[in-house]
Amino acid sequence: MIRTRQLVKRYGAFTAVDAIDLNIPRGEVYGFLGPNGAGKTSTMMMLLGITRPSSGEIWLFGERYSPDRMDLRERMGVVPEKHPRGVWPWMTAREYLLFFAELFDVRNAAARIGQLLEKVELASVRDKRIKEFSHGMLQKLSIVRALLPDPDILLLDEPISGLDPIGIKQVRDLILEENREGRTIFISSHQLSEMEKICKRVAIIDHGRLVVEDAMASLLDRLSPEREIEVELEAMPAELPELMRGLPFVKAASAAGGTLLLKVTKEGDYRRAISEKLIGRGLIPLRIEEKTPSLEEAFITITGDNVGKLATGGRP
Repeated sequence: MIRTRQLVKRYGAFTAVDAIDLNIPRGEVYGFLGPNGAGKTSTMMMLLGITRPSSGEIWLFGERYSPDRMDLRERMGVVPEKHPRGVWPWMTAREYLLFFAELFDVRNAAARIGQLLEKVELASVRDKRIKEFSHGMLQKLSIVRALLPDPDILLLDEPISGLDPIGIKQVRDLILEENREGRTIFISSHQLSEMEKICKRVAIIDHGRLVVEDAMASLLDRLSPEREIEVELEAMPAELPELMRGLPFVKAASAAGGTLLLKVTKEGDYRRAISEKLIGRGLIPLRIEEKTPSLEEAFITITGDNVGKLATGGRP
């Protein structure tokens, strides 16, 4: 659906995007992640035909793309980070959508608008002016506008930024529903925990370069040099961590309260061996759970210069 080859964007002497190769198949939910200034926006502007690449190629739907190929551009719906309130505050939601339906030449526009407003739970406010909409309502309205022409690809820029937990879940569910219906989704975001729940595949860009592109599960697995297993016990003998270090697959062991923390080698399922060892010592494990690495941990591993910002809760 989207493919780039050696895509470059320069602004004078500054290289914002440096020889990026992307390959996004049909039906993917694809996360495009990176710190501020990494080159995400410049890449999206080229994909949308708003700016021309300095060099390299873009292919959409298997065809060579340029800003002149409006027939290809029309098959993409876009949800920008900025919302419609600042430009059309005097319009109602219905008027706003009818305006864009005419621009997009949407057939049966009124029915299509009604259907989409019902889907995002905005039907009851269709005649409310945009200036009265909350941030979450504006986000959903932007998604409806993007879906009006029934695009094959939906590009979203920070789709859940600034939303409350309910709004985040609603938008997440909507994205996943659109993907189940066959739409390819491209999401540019810094909301790592949410991208982990939504995306099947991710790319991480840093300083204009693509540093990794992989399936989510594979990325998390190969960036974690070891696995961590937590074992909850009723009693924690002081000598237990040292005892567990004697197992051939245990690389490190420590205790925190009633929880035994084990770092083990990546290959194999060791939960049975751990249980047998503990039961043999007269200890009953209440819980044995493997801790899986998070996308945030992977991001920190890949873009180490953002460790300080992430550790303090700042935006990467």
